[in-house]
Order: sequence, then C-alpha cells, then structure tokens
Amino acid sequence: MNLKDSLDSLRGFWEEFSKVKTGLVGLAILIVFVLLGLFGQWLVPFPEATKHWLDITYWEDNPQAAPPVWTNWFSAKKGPPSLILTSPKVEKTSTDNGMVIQTSTFDFKDNYDLPPRDLIVRLGGNGPIPTKIAIFRPDGSGGEIWRDQLQLSPDQPTRVSLAHSAASGVIDFIRSANENLAFSMDPTLIKPVTLMFSQIDPDMVNSPKPMKGPYKIVVTQLVPSTDYKADIPTIGLSGYVAGILGTDKMKRDIFTGIILGIKWALIIGILTSVISVVVGVLLGIIAAYFGGAVDWVLTRLYELIYLLPVLPFLIVVSAIFKPSIWTLILLICLFFWTGSFKTVYSMALQIKEETFVEASKALGSGSWRIIVKHISPILLPYSFASMALSIPAIIVYEASVSLLGLGDSTIVSWGQILQAALTNGAVINNLWWWVIPPGLAIALMGMSFAFLGTALDKILHPKLKTR
Repeated sequence: MNLKDSLDSLRGFWEEFSKVKTGLVGLAILIVFVLLGLFGQWLVPFPEATKHWLDITYWEDNPQAAPPVWTNWFSAKKGPPSLILTSPKVEKTSTDNGMVIQTSTFDFKDNYDLPPRDLIVRLGGNGPIPTKIAIFRPDGSGGEIWRDQLQLSPDQPTRVSLAHSAASGVIDFIRSANENLAFSMDPTLIKPVTLMFSQIDPDMVNSPKPMKGPYKIVVTQLVPSTDYKADIPTIGLSGYVAGILGTDKMKRDIFTGIILGIKWALIIGILTSVISVVVGVLLGIIAAYFGGAVDWVLTRLYELIYLLPVLPFLIVVSAIFKPSIWTLILLICLFFWTGSFKTVYSMALQIKEETFVEASKALGSGSWRIIVKHISPILLPYSFASMALSIPAIIVYEASVSLLGLGDSTIVSWGQILQAALTNGAVINNLWWWVIPPGLAIALMGMSFAFLGTALDKILHPKLKTR
C-alpha cells in the first residue's frame, strides 16, 4: 500500500469516525489530557513536585487543608488567598564602620474578611546577619514585631514563621496601644498574625475584626562586612484559600498533583493495554491456527487466569512485595490479555479456513508468515477497539491498588492522592476538594477511552459493519 492509498484509507476512516458523536467527545477529552500531560509541568505552580511530593519541607509555606480560591465567590466571609511577595523596594545604607543596612519594604493590600494564617519570611545570604521584621498597618500604627541574628546559608534559605515566633513582639505592639489588653494575653495561646491584621479592641483575641487596607512589611538586615551578604528576601502569605483545587493536610497543592498524575494514568493505561491486547491477540491466533495440543494448553491457561479474581490477587501481591509501577503494569498485563483472547480465537478459527490462507499454504508460506502477514492484519482493527475499551478498567485497577496504600509511592498518581485523602479523613472532615478532583479525573479519563473504544468498535469490528 503506497502513501496515497494510506491517506485515502485514513480519510475514509475519519469520515466514518466523525459521524459517531461520542467518539468525537472522547477524542476531545483525550487530546486535552494528552496536552496537559505533555505541558502540564510548565502550567503548575510547583513544577518540581514530582521529586518532592512526599517532602514536607517543600510544601511548608502553603496553608493546611485550604479550599480552592474560587470558593471565595460563594463564601459570606472572604478569606485571603496564599501568595508570594517577591519584589520589595530595597534601600541600602552604608555606615561609617563599613557595615551595610539593607531595608526591604513590601507593600500589599488586605481587603478580606479574614486575616492571613501565617506570614513567612525567607532569607538567604551568607554569614551572621542581624535581622528585624516590622509591620505597619492601614491606620498608621505598627512597628517591629520580631528580631534576631540569623546564620544565613547560600544553600538553604532561612525560614521565619511569624505565626510561631512573633507572639512576644505582637503583644508588645498591642501594649503600646492598650496596656490592659496586652496584660491578659498569653503568648503561647494567641495567634500573632491574626492579631496584627485585626482592629485593637477587647474582643480581638476571641472575635477579631479585620483591619482592611494597605500594609507595609519591612525587613531590615545589618550586613557586618563585605565578607557577608544578604539576599533580597521573599514573603509568603499563607491564606485561607489556595490554588485552583486547594491543598491537602500535608499542604500539597492538589491541582499540581492532578496534572502530574495525568502522565502516569496515560502510561499505565496505554502501555498496559497495548501489551495485554497484543499478547491476547497473538495467543488467540496461535491457539486457533495450530490447534491440537497448543490449543488445549493455551485454552486451559486462559481459563485458569480468567477465573482468578484480579483485584484480590493484585492486593495480595502488592501487600507482600510492594512492587514498583512497572512491576504493577506487568502484573495487570498477566490478567488483561484474556480480555481479547477468546474473541480473537473464534475469529481466527474462521479466517484460517479462508481461501487466501489455503492458497498461501499451497505457495509454500510458513505458519508464522501466514499468521503475521495474512491473519493478524485482519484482526488488527479489533485490536485497536479492544485496547481503547480495556484502558478504563486498567486505570481503575491501578487506582484501587493505590487507594489501599499498596501502589508505588514514588510516583504522583490519582490513586495515591485518593489514598492520602482516605487515610487523613477527607470525607469526614468535609475536605471535598481533596476527593472529587482525582475521582473526577479518573472518571473522565475512563470515559474518554470508553467513548473511543465504542466508536472504533462500531467502525472497525467486522460483524458490526455488516449490521
């Protein structure tokens, strides 16, 4: 078949395929998944999450179990989103004794009904650097709330969480405005960041009222000599809402996990389906063509594996050996080749009696040449439909194993996300954004291949074409 004939064949196939609306829907969904799988790493806010998914320190600046940002649209009280402040106004002043005072001023507006959960300052540099942090509020009040000498390292930025280290400084600030109110505050019980972003009144500890407007955060660092340096700091505001799909209890961004999980869903589904269908089609043809003892052995093998319960077997094997994702793919292939074996076997029994097969034998063609050149191409269309139809079940099986905590923990998969949600009581705690997105992703991926498989079955299956 030359190139022109191939193109004509593809054009004819597309004309038939385009008439099946469910097939077009499945193709559109699959294209979106493939594009997200290919380019998703550059779309997510945490591109290195694959390497750091289980690293708690990588996610420590995110809020814990925060709902998605868009939930603010439906909330009576609007919570501040998590954000990173990275472009301060920097002033450097040299002193007479060779020291440099570096002042970084961050401006931002807080117009939300709830205060931030935390304010994290990240400081990089080299050497012992005395540092202080001050916050100035919309009403003009404010001042220094934290100071210390930090031993900065160029390899690992120093993290200062004001929610955990600024209680004494905030109480000192409140004391300057209302000494009696500050006297009753316990540094171990108050929320420093909440108080700093609230109006000063007797009920501010139990019922804080937000102070809306422009804030200034000033980070002042003293660089003792030219042997040391202080990098420009960054500030992370940990809010009540975060990201497109929120965060989990480990502070991980769920949107990042969903996008990175697409790659593994496609790899697991497509690779496993291709291997299992190719093996099933090949064994079905061999059993039908050779017959006799070969047929008996392969049929008994098919019956044995077909009767084994797939999911319990995978659970037991995974619990004992803790297989990698590649081992799990091979285990699934061990069961799924049976899906196409019997149908191919019955088709091959008819095809091997056709006149062109007998003619090929008469011309001296060997058995394997007949199988590869004459029988397999006729069954190839069925193979494509069978592959597409088996992918949804394969994805669900992997997700089921991962959901039970028996999957490969070194990858980011939708089943792993659901397993973490189950373990940490996401349903009981009404953390719906931790459960619905991965479940919906599995359903959409399965639906896309199911639609494609049904469409291909209608177009390519010989029996359906004669109806």
